[in-house]
Amino acid sequence: MTHTIAREAVQDLLDTRQAQLVEVLPESEYQWAHLPGAVNLPLGRIDGSPPLERGRPVIVYCHDSLCDLSPRAAHRLDRLGFGEVYDYVTGKMDWLSADLPYDGHAALVSRNVRRDPVIAALDDPLGTLTERLIADPAGMAVVVDEDDVVQGVIGSRELRGADLDGTAESAMRAGATTVRPSEEIDPLVQRMDRAKVDHVVVTRADGTLVGLFGLGDTRPPENDSDQG
Repeated sequence: MTHTIAREAVQDLLDTRQAQLVEVLPESEYQWAHLPGAVNLPLGRIDGSPPLERGRPVIVYCHDSLCDLSPRAAHRLDRLGFGEVYDYVTGKMDWLSADLPYDGHAALVSRNVRRDPVIAALDDPLGTLTERLIADPAGMAVVVDEDDVVQGVIGSRELRGADLDGTAESAMRAGATTVRPSEEIDPLVQRMDRAKVDHVVVTRADGTLVGLFGLGDTRPPENDSDQG
């Protein structure tokens, strides 16, 4: 019997049960980015005796929830007699969007994000926040609520004419654009260049803050030999 599981359950099975993690996408997609410790076993290679241990749980995954390779692989392994098979339905894009580590040559925002931006609570006094903004290279503060969910940003534009006796919430721009840690850097930089934007807020899919990505923050990709 196969089971569908979410990211937290994947992490638990890896930590507590020594589960086998299997990416069933083609090798080129596996080399681009894969979950740490995952082996590559494309669906077409799951035959009568796949190179997996039958006594340990198996977690299969593919690209995202629209990809049907992992459910097909899970049912195939079940048919071949593997007793405990799990399908991580939302796949590696869910993992990457959650700002979790990965192996591969992909140049993603998660490896270039600035994780120490100026952060303000909704009720922070705007007057004291201004000093921190001026001293910061990005000149931008990210406003978050008590759950660390991004509510808006404050930059020089928002400060113009703002009441410095007010709060961060009163001055913030609520509709700020955000991107996920799973974004590839080159296309993002091109979009930012076209929009004449220097910095963009990086959040997880649940809206919680990861950091800031700036056009000057990119660094060379790591050597492929270090990435598994």
